[in-house]
Parts: sequence; C-alpha cells; structure tokens
Amino acid sequence: MEQGRHRAGDTAARLQRSWPAAAGGDAPVSLRRDYLLALGLSLGPAASNGLARFAFALILPAMRSDLSWSYTQAGWVNTTNAIGYLLGAFVTLRAIDRAGARTLLNTGMVMSALALVLSGMTSHYPTLLGLRAVAGVGGAFVFISGGALAARIGDGDGQRASAAIAVYFSGGGLGIAVSGGVLPWLFASQGNGAWDTAWIVLGLLSCAACLGTWAAARAIALPPRPVMRAPWSVRPFAWLAAGYVLFAFGYIGYMTFIIAHMSEAGASAGSVALVWVVLGVVTAVSHRIWRRALAGWSGGTPMAATVLVVAVGASLPLIDTSLPVMLLSAALFGSAFFITPAAATAFLRQSLPQEAWGRAIAVFTLLFAFGQTLGPVVAGWLADATGRLSIGLAASAVALLLGALVSKNQPLVTK
Repeated sequence: MEQGRHRAGDTAARLQRSWPAAAGGDAPVSLRRDYLLALGLSLGPAASNGLARFAFALILPAMRSDLSWSYTQAGWVNTTNAIGYLLGAFVTLRAIDRAGARTLLNTGMVMSALALVLSGMTSHYPTLLGLRAVAGVGGAFVFISGGALAARIGDGDGQRASAAIAVYFSGGGLGIAVSGGVLPWLFASQGNGAWDTAWIVLGLLSCAACLGTWAAARAIALPPRPVMRAPWSVRPFAWLAAGYVLFAFGYIGYMTFIIAHMSEAGASAGSVALVWVVLGVVTAVSHRIWRRALAGWSGGTPMAATVLVVAVGASLPLIDTSLPVMLLSAALFGSAFFITPAAATAFLRQSLPQEAWGRAIAVFTLLFAFGQTLGPVVAGWLADATGRLSIGLAASAVALLLGALVSKNQPLVTK
C-alpha cells in the first residue's frame, strides 16, 4: 500500500512538472484528465494528417514507379488533397456554429478513414484524386474542430489550454511514426505494387483512431451554441496570417517529396523507415519542447521560432542526403512543424472571445489550405522543369524562411 501511494505521488509529480499547474486541491486529477482528453483528441491529427496526408510521401515512390507518374502528377495528388482541405475549411467556417465541433470532428474522422480504404481499391487517376479530395475535406473537419475542442480543455486556464492545444497538434507525429514503421518494410518485402495494400492498412488504422477521438470529444463540456456571432476581423492578425500561408506552402513541399529525394539518392528501406519514424516520434513529443514558449512568449515570436526551426530542417537535405544529416533534418523539422498550428491557435485563443475561436481557427485554416494547395504542385513543376527535385525542395525552404521573418512582426492583439 505504501509503495502504491509513493508511485501515485510520483506520477502526479511528473504530470505537474510536464503540465502547467492547476488550481485547487484536486490539481493532479484535473491535470491527468486534461492530458488524457488532449491525447484522445490527438488521435485526430494522427489519422487525418499523419496517416491520411503525410504517409503519401512514403507511398509516392511506389505509385510513381508502378503507375508511371511524373512529379507533376504526383504533386497534383497532394494538391487535390489540399484543395479538399480548403473546401473543408470553408464548410467548417460556415457550419461549426450550427453543427458543433464534436459533430464535425466525428464526421471528418469517418470521411478520412473511408477515403483511405477506398484509395487502395483503385488505380484510376481521377478517382484517386477524388478520394484524396474527400480525405482533405475530412482532414479539415478534424483539424479545425479538434483544435477548437482542445482550446476548451483546462477549465478556462490559459496555460493549461495552451498545453492541451500543443498536445493535440503534436498527435500527428504518432501517425507519422506508425506509417514509417510499417510502410517501408511493406514495400521492401512486397514491391512497389503493394501501394494499394498500404492505403488499406492506413485506412484501418484510421478507423481504430475514430474510437479515441469520439470518446475524448464526448467527454469535453461544450457551452450552448452562440445565438449571435462574436465580431472579429482577420486584419489585426495580418502578419501572422501571411506567415502561416508561407509556412503551409513550404512545409508541404518537404513532406510530399523528401522520401522521393532520399530514394533518388539511393537510400535503403531501413534508412527511409528510420528517418520517418524519427520525424514522427520527435513530432509526437514536440509539445514538451515548446510548452513554455507557447505559454510565455508574446506576439508572433512563438510561431516565427517554430517556422524558423522547420526551415532549417527543410534546408539540410539540400546540402547532404547522408543518413546522419537526414536524421538531423527529420528531428529539427519534426520538433516544430506541428507546433506552428498550435502557436497560431494559442494566439487566436488568447486574442479573441471564446465565441469566435471556432470561426477564427477555420479562417486561418483556409489561409493555410491555400498555401498548402500551391506547395506540392509548384515543387513538382519545378522538379520536372529543371530535372532536379532539389530545386522544388529549395523553393519550399525559401518560403519557410520568409514565413519566419513575416510572422515575427505580429504584435499582440487584445480582446
């Protein structure tokens, strides 16, 4: 019994060190509940982003080989996904007040999972594009509504909410790590023709994630839906918004083509798997790296810092594609790229009344989706035009550096 009490005390102490302090005598219970709710919601980005969007980078070389795609065609597959994401963000902007964040989250999870399973059942290019668009719509539903739900964790405490938001967004790393641990070995053993099996595996994993997000969303108390919308304007957030667009344009180029870049350089399946798993694992724990910055830094500084780290990580493969350099690139990129949306969401939460959070996040996601739509096709076109994939990756890195510079100019916005 005494040992059990010591273990419980140690667990509570660890939670308190890794999570902002809660008020009251039931702090350890509240902190544990916050953390579990955020983890449950984080299965949304794990599925809709880590599996439904970013795992395409692992499948891309096999599909290009088996289906004889150009880089431009490959880029359009991810661009179509981003167009669906743009459409989904627009629908969410219009519907989140009426339908509610919980309903949109559950709907988006099911859409993404079904689109992945069906993608493994066809090789028809237009059909694949359509399914990628459906996955994009579902991904937007999940990303926006899940972020709005995460912002409500913490009983109104800003630091606890910021920590929950960071945990939520870093969940995408779990999906990246899982796909990196499975898909390269699938292709190594079954060949490029196994891309259809890869999609189905990702879809089944996404179906399992639906259970976790459903349970977490159900446990979060929601206020009555507002009768009147809280007025807000994107104009005071112009620098942050511009930096966010540039970030979206730049990061997706890396996430679309970096594995193809490694494959062209002769990387083995083991190297590809290791790099992708490192990217995913570091992403999954990135909230611990940035929690103090999100809670304590002001203005556009948190987002600018995260984008700068992502830019450095994206630039390293242009210098060298050896395994140590690629691992460093993955670690730097993964340590920050899911924290950028968390920084933007935390800034909006701090600057706007609660009734405006959902629509503000949706507007920023629309801007994000616009940049993300252009990134893959521009990078792919540059690669085809020059015969060098590194040129497309260089354009992505430049956009990221510009995004860091622009977002640093964002001043504080008071409610």
